[in-house]
Amino acid sequence: MAFTELDGVRLFHTDDGTGDTTLLLVHGLGSDSHEWVHHIPALAEHHRVIAADMRGHGYSSAPETGNTPRAMAGDMARLCAELGVGSCVAIGHSMGGQIVSHLAVEHPSLVSAVVAVDPGYGFAGPVADAFPAMIQRMREDAVGVSLANDRWTANRATPAWLREWHRRRILGTAPHVLLQAFEAMFGGPDALGVRHNSDAYLARRECPVLSFWFDPDQAAWEAGLLKDPRSKVVTWEGSSHRLHEERPAEFLLVVTNWLRSLSS
Repeated sequence: MAFTELDGVRLFHTDDGTGDTTLLLVHGLGSDSHEWVHHIPALAEHHRVIAADMRGHGYSSAPETGNTPRAMAGDMARLCAELGVGSCVAIGHSMGGQIVSHLAVEHPSLVSAVVAVDPGYGFAGPVADAFPAMIQRMREDAVGVSLANDRWTANRATPAWLREWHRRRILGTAPHVLLQAFEAMFGGPDALGVRHNSDAYLARRECPVLSFWFDPDQAAWEAGLLKDPRSKVVTWEGSSHRLHEERPAEFLLVVTNWLRSLSS
């Protein structure tokens, strides 16, 4: 079945491929698991691949409250239990980077490794300073502000179809979900989006981490938090926030080579 009922939320997910390693794919805010269509076929050739729509996104149900990365991480832990997954490599983009990091810290026996793709954590300086005003504006127009925020995720190298794809996904996401998730990511007392919260928490990830960034400063910062010597930080300057969708073949090559190195 493509839907699983979990404590008041109905999650859509796909389950493809077989192999000794299970990959859990987690999308970003205002997106859905279709974000991974370029990657699933190749990954499923050698791995079991589970791709889910987070609560409030895509085909999954949208509770009135509780649409936060921590709750979504709990959903993923319960989904893995329902599907008989005892261990997985958790791969998350943007908000998904927070979700898989929560999984790695709170459910360490479940997560054997993390791949964080331009993750939505660790911001400082003017970017972090702008979050409170942004959240306040979202309380009045969550969709409009989300669409405006989305402009920074692309550059001239980003295909027009990809910009439009994500614009339509935002328009299809419930406003209360956009607000709750964004506020929990960047405005809550323990929000991982701001660096003074993320430093100590992310350092609790004991498993190997592969992290992708387009910003070399963010990449250098995260490199200092990684515990396992097999961890690796990749910087793709010139790419945008959705670098895995802009450069899917290269992304797959880096990820699969790294996964192979973990078992060698």
